Amino acid sequence: MSLHDNNLMSGNTATRPGDFGVPFRLPLLVLGFLSLATGVGAGLLRMGWAAPFPPAELALLHGPLMLSGFLGTVIGLERAVALGRRWAYAGPLLTGVGGICILLGLPQAAGATAISCGSIVLLAGSALIAQRQRELFTATLALGAASWLAGNLLWLSGLPVAAVVALWINFLVLTIAGERLELSRFLPPSPVARRVFVAILAMLLAGGALILLSAGTWLYAFGLLALALWLLRQDIARRTVKERGLTRFIAVCLLSGYAWLALGGFTLLAAGSLGGPMYDAVLHAILIGFVFSMVFGHAPVIFPSVVRVRMPYHWTFYLPLLVLHASLAARFCGGALDLPQLRNLGGLLNAAALALFVLGTIASVIRGRSAAKT
Repeated sequence: MSLHDNNLMSGNTATRPGDFGVPFRLPLLVLGFLSLATGVGAGLLRMGWAAPFPPAELALLHGPLMLSGFLGTVIGLERAVALGRRWAYAGPLLTGVGGICILLGLPQAAGATAISCGSIVLLAGSALIAQRQRELFTATLALGAASWLAGNLLWLSGLPVAAVVALWINFLVLTIAGERLELSRFLPPSPVARRVFVAILAMLLAGGALILLSAGTWLYAFGLLALALWLLRQDIARRTVKERGLTRFIAVCLLSGYAWLALGGFTLLAAGSLGGPMYDAVLHAILIGFVFSMVFGHAPVIFPSVVRVRMPYHWTFYLPLLVLHASLAARFCGGALDLPQLRNLGGLLNAAALALFVLGTIASVIRGRSAAKT
């Protein structure tokens, strides 16, 4: 059982005994999207754009808002729904509140403490799932949650974002990898492929912990690149991309995301360190190109299951994805070629892609409601 357990994938949205319903889940989702809006504005401020929101002093907290305030809250909510236990909802509640603490300009320790406590809850839920279902994918999800907790605690202790960002990335990368590994039961990897996957996990975990050292950076870069190639080879999306409609859209999101993950790993390998002029290019190839491709692709499945709405497929689902990839290509080239104006333009268009995604999601929900009434 994970973010894509049988209930979520089948669309079974009935509230189980001991679980919370939509009236409690929806505010948690709103908290996450408040962090998203604030994080996007903070990122634009960092690039020199005159964003009307948030205050300028939050520009340096762009990363924590996006990684923990938004993605951590959304993933925590999905995991709580999958687990079906009320206590699990304390995780996304705490991380959502942590994002609000940052938004309100409270001391950084307040937001970091709330986010760290929320990640403890997520790890507890993930460990419970792993204990119930002793599979490689549940262990991978639990290791991702543990990486997030480690990064949050180190950030709370005063370490800079650059020192912990690899641990935060591991949270997202291992969560996605664990979900895809679960779905590989429809196209099971061979025993050799499973052993390779375990070796990749070891590289990512060791490299993430030692990212500030040269050897750690190389190990981490190899791990990212190897994971991208493993997913491109093993994921069922290679076959479902030949289908139509929503199934094909999800596959396109997945495969394009894996390509960005590979590019991020290769670029980090070439750069030799997670810093300097390639810092922006590496991070956003992974966090925007890979992670948000996954978000775009899975939103039509996850949102209906979490908040009980219909999101019928429409060809316009591709528009935010196309803008995301085009804008990220401009941003990546601007960073790699030391062209700050091109990089900043790409960053602005990244924000436009996320805005299109939110608007497209709302439009799809409206279409679903209209169709249900006819």
